[in-house]
Amino acid sequence: MKRFLLPIGLFLAMACTLALALKRGDPQEIPSLLVGKPVPAFNLTQLEDASKSFGPQNLKGQVWLLNVWASWCTSCRKEHPLLLDFAKQGVVPIIGFNYQDQREAGLATLKEHGNPYQLTAFDADGRAGMDLGVIGVPETFVVDKQGRIRFKFTGPITPEVLKDKLLPLIKELKRG
Repeated sequence: MKRFLLPIGLFLAMACTLALALKRGDPQEIPSLLVGKPVPAFNLTQLEDASKSFGPQNLKGQVWLLNVWASWCTSCRKEHPLLLDFAKQGVVPIIGFNYQDQREAGLATLKEHGNPYQLTAFDADGRAGMDLGVIGVPETFVVDKQGRIRFKFTGPITPEVLKDKLLPLIKELKRG
């Protein structure tokens, strides 16, 4: 009987940890170890022009959004009209991050649905995305003027998320 106590105890501890984590709040607001830290350095070719590159250092001094997406992602298509409308407002630059995709497919998606991005970094193999802690697409990061990640949202942005979370944070960061 004693030999079963340790496995049962470990199982109960893991179950309690999982239950507490699920009760903490919105599952789309998955905590990221990178919040408060600089955007990991990367230098990727741009989706639209492979002869040009982009890295987070290009936007130092600006508040900006980094939106991770892929042509094969149905949830990305769901948030796309909202991003198009938000981009028209010109509140902050929106940088696309085309993740684990084919260049032609990404370009075709933007041509068909419109392009909300100032530019799109192309991460075909997903290595830079791994450094960002991307666990799925879409994901959106708010980056401050110093190049630090201030907020990460996993899943498609909704009008409520934009109004209640992203816009207030963006306004605060732009003032500071």
